[in-house]
Parts: sequence; structure tokens; C-alpha cells
Amino acid sequence: MEHSELVFDLAAALAAAFAGGWVARRLGQPVLIGYLLAGFIIGPNTPGFDADPERVQQLAELGVALLMFGLGVEFSISELLRVRTIVSRAGALQIPLTIAMGTGVGLLSGWSTQAAVLLGGAFAISSSIVTLTWLMSRGEADSPQAHIALGLGVVQDLALVPMIALLPVLAGGGTSVPVELLRSVGIATVALVLVIVLGTRLVPRLLDTVARIESRELFLLVVVLIALGTALASQEAGLSLALGAFLAGLVVSESEYDRQVLSEIIPLRDLFATLFFVSIGMLVDPGYIVEHIPLVAGFTLALVLGKLIIIGGALLAVGVDHTTATLVAIFMAQMGEFSFVLTGAGSSEGIIDSNQFSVILATAVMSILFMPFLVKLAPALVDLSARLPGVSGQEPSIVGEDEHTREELRRHTIICGYGRVGEVLGDALDRRGFQYTVVEINPGIVRALRSRGIRAVYGDQGAGPVLDHAGVRTARILVLASVDMVSTPAAIRHARKVNPSISIITRAQASSEVEALRAAGANEIVQPEFEAGLECIRYVMRRYGVSSQETNVLVGRRRTAHYQGESMDGLASRRDEE
Repeated sequence: MEHSELVFDLAAALAAAFAGGWVARRLGQPVLIGYLLAGFIIGPNTPGFDADPERVQQLAELGVALLMFGLGVEFSISELLRVRTIVSRAGALQIPLTIAMGTGVGLLSGWSTQAAVLLGGAFAISSSIVTLTWLMSRGEADSPQAHIALGLGVVQDLALVPMIALLPVLAGGGTSVPVELLRSVGIATVALVLVIVLGTRLVPRLLDTVARIESRELFLLVVVLIALGTALASQEAGLSLALGAFLAGLVVSESEYDRQVLSEIIPLRDLFATLFFVSIGMLVDPGYIVEHIPLVAGFTLALVLGKLIIIGGALLAVGVDHTTATLVAIFMAQMGEFSFVLTGAGSSEGIIDSNQFSVILATAVMSILFMPFLVKLAPALVDLSARLPGVSGQEPSIVGEDEHTREELRRHTIICGYGRVGEVLGDALDRRGFQYTVVEINPGIVRALRSRGIRAVYGDQGAGPVLDHAGVRTARILVLASVDMVSTPAAIRHARKVNPSISIITRAQASSEVEALRAAGANEIVQPEFEAGLECIRYVMRRYGVSSQETNVLVGRRRTAHYQGESMDGLASRRDEE
């Protein structure tokens, strides 16, 4: 019977997640908000049907492990090493400052010193899962803010180890602080070294051996085994389950099978990851929140505003540009799943009581629910951070001046973002001898371009002074090859204001962005996935013997309807009237 109850709870949680996610999307909200509300509805604190929170939580842990494993596969060790200096320095500032802020909030609320310090520790940890789920939903999984947020999340997860080690000391035990810290840090270090060293040597060989068998089922089994086995080993060593799974994913990302692993794991990852948000929603006690609205609201406000300022300020202090720093702060301005681990351990040690645990839990959930509104404020917050003293003058100095950009160009092209699209365009312009300037936020790319004699300006494409320095007032064409719905509309508006005749070409990640970019003033909008679909139409029609002229008309009508926001029927009827 217990097994059937487990299946029943799984089915109920998935059904509730589907319903909640569907309603959230219909209302124009992120699906994770629907998942949280679904968990709230089927949880034990609301009338009607109740799923077992412990069983759903066990399934959710599986989802957390698979999600973090998949994220590790999508990234790479080299990408994390590239931001290691930034995230280690920022973490060294952010974690102690957030602990101090949370401790102050607890003391002002009348909590004991020990409970207040525990609250500060919970405040210091953000949810990597919530952060990266948001970034993936916006198509920013490979953006600078994603790399830095993930790196900072790893630092926060590692900080959980000494925090838990110090709990007996906070509880008044006789444990020596230096001994406990050395023991926990030593265990964590050995575990990390074993995972990385043994993983990089054994995992690629294991995957290669299984791949030679040419069995998709066995390949999927060994992938899941690597993810869950490493996660469990990490947890037994005193680290977190999610951190171990993420490290396993990083190891796999260095093999030649990373794309195949990712394709196999994504369906399982997306299925079980929804249960994490459902399980969080099930923990909410609406009665307690209603009775303590001022306290929960005050804690949530202090948490969100405090982390916005502290994380954003820490990243600015270590040299991150204001746009990336602000976006990372926005996506990490909440409490994470490991805050529950810390507070649960603190409750077991008697540092906090059940009411204080409920307050921390409610604050964490409210901070996650608050994120959609915070994300909508992103453009205003980015603009505000640009106005902070010293920010506008600090960022261009990171890579110095470029002697080529001192020369005033006329009728040239400006390429914002030198990724795959920008590089292809730049190569084409080079071959024809057309002049262009690159605007790029990655200082490494800027230095590499300058070493090749290519004009390059470091900075955010949405910053007016950066575009002015690139010569936007006299440019003929502005190409926004890097898609960012915060800086891209700002760049379009500034370019159109200072140079009304400039031709502006931009990319769009999704159909929903086309109208906003057109309203901002873009002349041409390119959505890569849609254009790929048109090319498929062209090739298929050719195989059926349809003439090139008829195919061009068909493709042209679809393109016009898509980018002008009309339906095909509406476009056809309008043309008939003409």
C-alpha cells in the first residue's frame, strides 16, 4: 500500500503542477509561481485533498539532483574557472554582510543572538535552482549573469558547510570552533578533490564504454547513476546533494558525450524539478502567515532589499559591469532550499523554536513569489545602478582605451555582442572592407579584438555613453546581435534619439519580444528559430517541385505576418482588399 500511496502522491503533485502552471501561463506569470501555488493547495495546511509532504519532498530531492546535474552539463569547468576570481571575492563580501544584515533584523525583532545569527545565515544563501530556472526561462542560460550567479551560488553552497559545523557552538555546546571548522572544511576539500579528480578520469571512460554498446537505455541508466551516485556521495561527505550533482554534471561537460547526456536527462530533469517548487508550496501555512503578516512582510522586504544592495554592491566592488551586477542581484534576492537545511538543523539544535522556523520558511516562500515583480523592475534598477557614483567612469577603465576608437568613423556599422552571430557578421564586413566597431561586455573578447586591429569598445550596449563612444551618432547601421530585453530596447531608443536615420537590426529570442523591439524603434527584427523554420519550408517545397517564385511568395508572406504581428488569414484578406 505504501508504494501505491507514493505513486498516488506523485500523480497528484504532477496534476496540481500542471494545473497551476497552466493557469499561471494564462495569466502571463512564470510557471514556477503556479507550481508553488499548486503545492500550497494540495498541502496539509489547506482544506481538501492532502498529499504527503515527506513523500513529495523525497521525489523533489530527485528533481533537485537532476536539475543541478543538467545545469552542470550545460556549463563547463572552464567557464566557472573564468569567473572564479569574481565570485570568490564577491562571495567573501556578500556572505558576511548578508549574515550581519540578517542578524540585525533578527535582533530588532526581539530574537535571541543565536537565533538572529542563524537567520543571518539563512538570508545569506540564495536558491540556485530558482535563479537558474528564471534565467533559462528568459533564454539567458549562457549569459554573463548566469555564469556569475551560478558561481556565486556554488560559493554560497560551500559556505553552508562551516555554517552547519558552527551550529553546536551557537547552541552552547562545548565543541571547539577551530576544530569543527577545520574538520568540516577538510572533509569538504577532500570530497571536492575526489569528485573532480576521479570524475574527470573515470566518467569519460565509463561513458565511452557504455556508448560503444549502442544501447540508449543503458546510456540513460549510467547517466542517472552518475548524477545520483555523486550527489549521494557528496551528501554523505557533509556537502549538499545539489552541489554533488552539479559537480558531476561539470565533469560530464568536459567529455565528448555532453550533448547526448543533456538530451537524455532534460525530460527527467524538467519532470522532477517541478516537484521541488510544489514541495516548497506545500510547506506554507496560510494561517500562520495571516496571523504574522507584519513580521513576515518585514522580513521579506529586508531580505529582498538587503540582498539587492549587498549582492549588487559586492559585484560592482569586484569590477563587474553594472548591468550584470544588477541582474545577478535581482535573480538572487531570495532565500534558497539550503536555507531550509540550515534552519532545520538549527531547529534540531534548539537554536530556534517552531514559530521562528515558520517565519523563516514563510519569508523564503514570499521572497520567491516576489521575484516576478522584481524582474519587471529590472530595466529601472539597471538604470538606477548606472547612475551610482563612480559606476559610469569605472567600467570603461577595466580594459582601457582603444586607440582605434579615437578615430571618428562615419557611415560605419556597430555590432553589439561578438558571439556567434556577431563574429560571422564581422567576418563578412572584413571581407568586403566595410568599417565596423564592436561593443562587447566581455573584457577578454575586447582585448582579443583589439589585438587583431578591430575597433572594440568595452561596455553595456544599453548605456548611451558606450554607444556614443562607438560612434552611434554617425553610424549607418546598428546591429544588436546580443539579445537582452533589458539593454536591447534601451540601446534602440538611444540610437534612434541621437541618430534618427540609423538602420537598427536586432535579434529576438521569442515571438513575444518582436512587438516590444519594434515599438522601441528597430527597423529589422530577426528571430533565429523562425528563420530556420522558413528555410525548412523552402527546402521541403523544393523537394515537392514547387517553383522558387511561389515558394518565395509563401515564405515572404509568413515572414511579413510574423514580424508585423498579423495572422496569415488577416494578411491574406488585407492583400485581397488591396
